[in-house]
Amino acid sequence: MMTYSDALGLLAKNGVEGGLLQHSTASAAVMAALARHFGEDEDLWALTGLLHDADYPATMNEPARHGLVAAEALAGSLPEEALTAIRAHNGEMTGIMPQSRLDYALRCAETVTGLVSAAALMRPTGYEGMESKSIRKKMKDKAFAASVNRDNIRECEKIGLELDAFLTLVIAAMKAEHDAPRTA
Repeated sequence: MMTYSDALGLLAKNGVEGGLLQHSTASAAVMAALARHFGEDEDLWALTGLLHDADYPATMNEPARHGLVAAEALAGSLPEEALTAIRAHNGEMTGIMPQSRLDYALRCAETVTGLVSAAALMRPTGYEGMESKSIRKKMKDKAFAASVNRDNIRECEKIGLELDAFLTLVIAAMKAEHDAPRTA
């Protein structure tokens, strides 16, 4: 399995930068926190979160291929369960729907990062002091971060976490990543 550092290098090689790189590292942080919570393989879950959009620069105009191209390119570098989760995170377009805890974890984790990041940008203190109730309120406002699929976020219940517990975990993970980004 590749290292986190190698995965960051692969993202750079694939043209993943700026906001997409921030999304990828936030997704990795949330996935690592979920793995710790459930007693799963933290490195595997973090890499799955980090690399789920590795193909986005190449597939952004072909959404039905997004996730499939990444999984194909990562074959041999990640276990099949991670590749399946990467394919399923865009299941509405690829036709590969989530089935496992890892699949659902990636879908809700990578989706929620956009909402939480946007909320942090709107607050003078960023992530500091952010609470799940403020994110729940933002979820009700369809105009706020309008492209974020709230139904995917609610899939946290399919992995065994109530929405408040999930959001609390997400905020803590994203704050920690923001304060001290992981590089290896």
